[in-house]
Amino acid sequence: MARLKPTRTDMKDAIVLAASPHVAFDGWGIDALGRGALDAGYDLDTAKRLFPEGAVDAVVHFADLSDREMLKSLAALDLDEMRVRDRIIAGVRLRLEFLAPHREAVRKGLGVLANPRHGLIVMRLTHNTVDNIWHAAGDRSSDFNWYTKRGLLAAVYAPTVLFWLSDDSENFADTWDFLARRIDDVLKVPPLKAKLVKALEDLPKRFAAFKPAKGPQQNQEPPRT
Repeated sequence: MARLKPTRTDMKDAIVLAASPHVAFDGWGIDALGRGALDAGYDLDTAKRLFPEGAVDAVVHFADLSDREMLKSLAALDLDEMRVRDRIIAGVRLRLEFLAPHREAVRKGLGVLANPRHGLIVMRLTHNTVDNIWHAAGDRSSDFNWYTKRGLLAAVYAPTVLFWLSDDSENFADTWDFLARRIDDVLKVPPLKAKLVKALEDLPKRFAAFKPAKGPQQNQEPPRT
């Protein structure tokens, strides 16, 4: 039987995964992507063609890959036997468990997205993740609750990722405790709106912590003219 030719998505998946160890040292620039392409059996020109915007394209694709892997893991669970709260926690946890071998790449990715120009990308990626989790959990709302649920989960997801990045507890036990507490907090209905507004206002400040210091940067692409 003839071997199927890898799709564009397959190639991009392979390159970003192979680039991840290099990203820890080089950042999400063309150097790391080029090395990842070689490790995955491709070449530098392929990396440049698949990721024309360099670091930003790579980070966006890595986020998409993480969502797809999370959904695969969720599909393997018996979600019907779980409470909605536990389905949501499982979604966040499974995504972070997939990312565990790539924690430094995630940290570098947040540094890329900390640029104010990428604020809309941050919002889109966060929305995609929380929407995927809610949809997998069985949510089919189409009224204002749709926005509320996703806004609340976004306000939980972002600080959980930042906590996870600095968590040195065994098997990230402290992160899972933190996640469960945050989910339980937002399920307390009376202060729900105020918590949501405050958490969403704080999101840019949280990601700003990963903004690179001023000065010469490795793999920094020249501004477009």
